[in-house]
Amino acid sequence: MSVATAQKRLAKRTSAQEGGSFLAALPWIGPAILLIFAIVVFPAGYMIYNSTRKISQVGTDLKGVGFDNFAKVFADPNLPRILLNTVVWVVVVVTLTVVISLALAQFLNKPFPGRTLVRMAVIVPWAASVVMTTTVFYYAMDPNYGIFNKFLVDIGLLDEGFGFTKNAVPAMAVAIVIAVFVSIPFTTYTILAGLQAVPSETLEAARMDGAGRWRTYISVILPQLRGALAVAVLINIINVFNNLPILKIITGSIPGYSADTLMTYIFKVLQFDRRLDISSALSVLNFAIVIVIVAIYVKTVKPMKEV
Repeated sequence: MSVATAQKRLAKRTSAQEGGSFLAALPWIGPAILLIFAIVVFPAGYMIYNSTRKISQVGTDLKGVGFDNFAKVFADPNLPRILLNTVVWVVVVVTLTVVISLALAQFLNKPFPGRTLVRMAVIVPWAASVVMTTTVFYYAMDPNYGIFNKFLVDIGLLDEGFGFTKNAVPAMAVAIVIAVFVSIPFTTYTILAGLQAVPSETLEAARMDGAGRWRTYISVILPQLRGALAVAVLINIINVFNNLPILKIITGSIPGYSADTLMTYIFKVLQFDRRLDISSALSVLNFAIVIVIVAIYVKTVKPMKEV
């Protein structure tokens, strides 16, 4: 038997074994595949289909319009400001979250009395409802009866209550603070898991070589956190980019689109203008941007690459 014939037979046998393994596993993975199709693939496909249709305000599919909806989206004079708001929103929230979480994880990794209670307390913003947390902040910032405004007036920093949620810039700042607050627990615990995986022998070797704490952290610990940081940053980018509740509650009362991101703009087009076709086109744009960001991030950072 020639080598080529043997290789072909081996390839056929391997292919048959793989096919048999897949069929054997299908009863177990089938429900998961159906669930993914039902809640991810089908809605995404239907959204793309709607973006190429002209749909009335009452939901009647009138006709196909090709890429006309996308042309209207890109011709919208509000789009540049909305995209800029989206970039600022994502970059600032993710950056602050990661920096604060790095410091907090380092603190929680050290032994101290009551560490378990502190670690449990860090989970609270993550466990609580985002809508509830945001609503508490919203009413605390009310210029007339908000506890935060009252505190600032009582200590003399303000003469009267300030409408933090009534203007675009302060409202975005408040939304950023809330987003960081609710994002810190997950990011902190992800980084903390990475810290606890750093071999003690590596840290001991760095100390033996005379490296100080800061040098050890930058040159030894931080590279070991590559995987944890990559996952934390990627998930935060996706979550923050697609976040609606925080911005909807905090900036929802501001007229116009000066405080909108893509998500809140899609919501307004759908709820107030009742344009399912335009909002679908915006959703496709939003989805495409997320895919591009994730692809660039994975290509650049290479989260699965060994340290």
